[in-house]
Amino acid sequence: MKKIQPLFIVLVLAGLTLINSGSTQVPALSGQQLSRTVEDGGTGPYPAIMLTESTLPTHTVFRPKDMTAIGNSNKLPVLAWGNGACANSPWEHVNFLSEVSSYGFLVIAIGPMPAEGEKGRGRSSSSQLKDAIDWAIAQNSDKSSPYFNKINTDKIAVSGMSCGGLQALETAPDPRVSTVIICNSGILPSTGGGMAGMPALTKDHLLKVHTPILYILGGEKDIAYQNGMDDFNRINHVPAFAANMDVGHGGTYSKPHGGEFSKVATAWLLWQLKGDNEAGKLFTGEPCGLSLDPTWKTEKKNIR
Repeated sequence: MKKIQPLFIVLVLAGLTLINSGSTQVPALSGQQLSRTVEDGGTGPYPAIMLTESTLPTHTVFRPKDMTAIGNSNKLPVLAWGNGACANSPWEHVNFLSEVSSYGFLVIAIGPMPAEGEKGRGRSSSSQLKDAIDWAIAQNSDKSSPYFNKINTDKIAVSGMSCGGLQALETAPDPRVSTVIICNSGILPSTGGGMAGMPALTKDHLLKVHTPILYILGGEKDIAYQNGMDDFNRINHVPAFAANMDVGHGGTYSKPHGGEFSKVATAWLLWQLKGDNEAGKLFTGEPCGLSLDPTWKTEKKNIR
C-alpha cells in the first residue's frame, strides 16, 4: 500500500474542520477565523454573524448572516461603535453588538475581530468611527460588494461605551450622523482628568450635537453617572433621553444577548433609524414605556 504523507493527512483533517464548522475560516493551518456566530446570532429576525471584512480589517463587522434577505424595503442602517477604555477590540461588547445587528443593522466596531477568549489589542482613536462610516458608504455604492445597495446610508448612528462614548461624542457633529447613543459615559468636567488617549472634549462640545441623543447609564454606582447626567442636563437643543439602571459602570453588555442595555439601545435604533413607532413607545408618551419598568429611571427632553 502506498504510504500516505503526514502533510496530506493534515490537509484532509483541515478540510473536514472547515466543512463541519459553522464559521468561515482561512486555511486551518493559520488557525484564524474570518467569521463566527456570537451566542445564537441574537433574538431578532435577522440572525447575525461577526466577521472580518478584507476591505476593513481594522474593524469588526456584525451583520445579518443571510444578506439575500436584505433588499430595497429593509436596507441596513449603520451603527459605528467605540469600545470601553478606547480599546482597539470590541471583545467586551460582542453579545450586545450581535444582538443589535440581529434586528437588521450593520454594526461596525472599532478594532479587529477578537479571537475566542481574547481581551483587547491596545488603544484606538475617534477617527476610526469615521473610517467605519466611510467604509459603509463606499461598500453600498460598490457593485462588486455584497453590501451593494443594501445599506441605508442616510441612517447612521454613532455609539460607544465609557471612553468609546467620548469617541462617539467627538464624532457626533459629523453631518452624516442621524442619532447618538452614549453608554456609561459623559464629558469630564475638565480636560486632562481622564485616561491617556481619551478625547479631550469640553462641555461646549455638546452644542455641536445635532441629532436625538440617548444616554444609557449604570445608575449612581456608575463612575460616569455624574458626567453623563451633567451632559443630559446641559442638552436642550435636541431630543434627549437618559436611562439609568442600577448596574454600575460595567453595564449588561456581557449578559446573554447584551442584557437590558441592548433592549433599550435596539429600541432606540429601531425608532430613530427605521421609523418603528412601536419601539419608540419605550421613549415617548407620558409616562414613557421604559419608565414603567421599575428597574429603570428615566428623564427626557424634547420628546413627546
